Amino acid sequence: MTFPIYLIGYMGAGKTTAGKLLADKLGWHFVDLDNAFHEIHGLSPADYIREYGIEAFRRKEKYVLEDLAELPIEKVIYATGGGYPCWEDNMECLKELGTSIYLRWKPEHLAKRLMLTDLSERPVLQGKTEEELLACILPQLEAREPYYAQADIIIDVPLAVSGRDEAEETNDEQIAEHLCQLIKSKTK
Repeated sequence: MTFPIYLIGYMGAGKTTAGKLLADKLGWHFVDLDNAFHEIHGLSPADYIREYGIEAFRRKEKYVLEDLAELPIEKVIYATGGGYPCWEDNMECLKELGTSIYLRWKPEHLAKRLMLTDLSERPVLQGKTEEELLACILPQLEAREPYYAQADIIIDVPLAVSGRDEAEETNDEQIAEHLCQLIKSKTK
């Protein structure tokens, strides 16, 4: 396994929350690319998209990741934006820079998780009901799956845990612990 680690997946997959927990468990640095984008460009990704459009945002987002990759810090967990791997050669770039891990959820679980977040920070989902979210997620996830599936490692969530049925959600702490054990096992 090469470092850094890039967590990829759809909005609400736990890249940021589980990523922070994972970095804490490992004693590594954590970088949320959306936050880094905001620090560098002075606008949140949502506001930048509203003002300049998605194509301009994707170009700037790519430069943010490439600039961060030049820093001399190896042990970093990055949470990418949900659409980052799907633009131009970004997935190839991630694979060259480190190890990509796809947090793969079923669309209905993502819709439930997203309903628990602030949708105003997610322009394409703003104001939607859970049913509308699912209708929005399905085609986007289908279009993104070929990119996400190129990840070095794919983690299917909810995690298979004995004594628990799939309807019982996996929380971000469980995802972080699973990833921590995986990384430790591959870096011995």
